[in-house]
Amino acid sequence: MSDTAESIVFQPHESAKVKTTVWLMSILGALMAFTSLSTDIYLPAMPQMASELQGNVELTVTGFLLGFMVAQLIWGPISDHLGRRIPLFIGMVLFVIGSIGCAGSQSLEQIVFWRVFQALGACTGPMLARAMIRDLFSRTEGARMLSTLVIIMAIAPIAGPVLGGQIIKFSTWHSIFWLLAIIGSLMFVSLFWLPETLAAEKRVKASFASVFTNYQRLLKNGAFMKYTLCVTLYYVGAYAFITGSPAVYISYFGIDAQYYGWLFAVNIVGVMTVSFINRSLVRHISLQRLLRVSSLVAAVAMIIMALSVKMNVGGLYIILVMVFIYFSMNGVIAASSTAAALDEVPEIAGSASALIGALQYGSGIISSLLLAYFGNDTPWTMTWIMMLFTCGSALVVRIKTAEKA
Repeated sequence: MSDTAESIVFQPHESAKVKTTVWLMSILGALMAFTSLSTDIYLPAMPQMASELQGNVELTVTGFLLGFMVAQLIWGPISDHLGRRIPLFIGMVLFVIGSIGCAGSQSLEQIVFWRVFQALGACTGPMLARAMIRDLFSRTEGARMLSTLVIIMAIAPIAGPVLGGQIIKFSTWHSIFWLLAIIGSLMFVSLFWLPETLAAEKRVKASFASVFTNYQRLLKNGAFMKYTLCVTLYYVGAYAFITGSPAVYISYFGIDAQYYGWLFAVNIVGVMTVSFINRSLVRHISLQRLLRVSSLVAAVAMIIMALSVKMNVGGLYIILVMVFIYFSMNGVIAASSTAAALDEVPEIAGSASALIGALQYGSGIISSLLLAYFGNDTPWTMTWIMMLFTCGSALVVRIKTAEKA
């Protein structure tokens, strides 16, 4: 497998190749940002939505992640069979329809339904972006490219909450979902410039039914599952913050909704910085070692935060610092674990990417349900969830497995 994307570039001049690669990475980065944008942009509006809809608004996150998880398991094998572009086009159409449905919702039940529908399309973006990277790049270069995509996609978690906070200042939460419908339409148009990365001769020729048996094979692959569970457990903690932080920051600590987005965005600066550094680190340090160090740093930060919250020491300031450290480690964990996992099974990258995405983003279902059930209007529930599962991530990556040569 080539270390560059030159297999899809036909221009005769090197400068044209560079421009094409930059354009390709920009589109893939935007596709990977879809999940973050679909959730993060309306975080500042969640208290307003809870008041208006008179229900547990965390279920809108649960519904989205449930649809996101299940749909990926279907789209993955389909993309291995048909290629990457067709599922992407269909996915963008479904996302736009779901966003319009959310914008017109008048009850909690309606918006949860349309959030599930929205996720059926949104999931194709990050899942197929990861698969396309594996189609084009080797293990180490794939980790570098994924780090690049993390830097690009980090714009969504920065811009999303800030933009959402400004929108509800002048309008209602319905306007946020109308904006998502517009963004989805623009992404649909951009796909016409996205090349097909899975050549016809490399597509799975077996029937759809037999293709789905790949999941059994993946679940039995110890090395693949180790890296997948590392990022999955970490993301349980990440989604605990994403879902729980609006109540903690806005309701508990009294932060104005329009400023919440800026506090959220600070964490993404850490992700971008470490992702940029990780582009160089992967060339000199093994992915296994990078994951062990980064997951340990994240776990220690969460232990310190849990102790401070439990003893009521440091207040909001200690939470801001520890969460910043925690999210900064995502710049290593997300890219390195995904690249290492996909490298174990390059011949079924679509199915593998689907399973990674299903577990990674489906992990947010665990977070949102735990917050809904154990939430007590204090930072403690969010904190112990983040600590428990981040420690699990640090432990699982230390399990010894048979690695691919």
